[in-house]
Amino acid sequence: MSSPSIALQLYTVRDETARDFRATVREVARIGYAGVEFAGYGGLTATETVSLLNETGLKAAGSHVSLSTLENQLADEINYCRAIGCSYLVVPSFPSEWYNAQQFHALAPSLNEIGRRCHEQGITFAFHNHYNEFLPAEGHYLLDILLTETDPAFVQLELDTYWAAYAGVDPIAYLKQYTGRIPLIHLKDMTPERTFTEVGDGQLDIKGFRQAAQEVGTQWYIVENDAPVLPSLESARRSFENLQRL
Repeated sequence: MSSPSIALQLYTVRDETARDFRATVREVARIGYAGVEFAGYGGLTATETVSLLNETGLKAAGSHVSLSTLENQLADEINYCRAIGCSYLVVPSFPSEWYNAQQFHALAPSLNEIGRRCHEQGITFAFHNHYNEFLPAEGHYLLDILLTETDPAFVQLELDTYWAAYAGVDPIAYLKQYTGRIPLIHLKDMTPERTFTEVGDGQLDIKGFRQAAQEVGTQWYIVENDAPVLPSLESARRSFENLQRL
């Protein structure tokens, strides 16, 4: 079984991409990452993004796009992903007022429809969790409502290990519960004070997360730090080097 490749979620270095998107992506490649997960394209056209990826040798591991954008401009987003060789379109979050069982039941058909249209074009649709998807609802988690009521062929999960752990959920157990449905994971680490730190510098079982993810068919390990204390590119470098040592 081949090991998933390691990508960087560019949200980690958003201060740098805001200054110079191309230079930042080039530096991510120099660090050694195999791919990037987009959180916006820096104003580049698909052709320009393809050129940058070809130049750096990076792959497009995924792309975070808001649900409202997908509802209103889905064909454009699918076409952009297809053009740059990106297989995964991911909704990063939902509005805070939606976190209740009634809303999640109502949301499932919409996600199924988006996922169906992505699937028809060879794109995998997924959503990314924070801690509040693990709020209890009807004897389960809110996240379980979505995963139960959506078609696995159309809707997958990008499991954020930090936020699962933050919510008191065992990421390894959750990965195994949904074997085959989690093609992407966010590898993040947590200090004893429950704040963000570089992957490998905190108290989470990063090695265990990686092993479990590989066993359940995950394709990409994606490094992210929502709020790095170090300069963001230095944070990205330290996380990558720690993962190489693990």
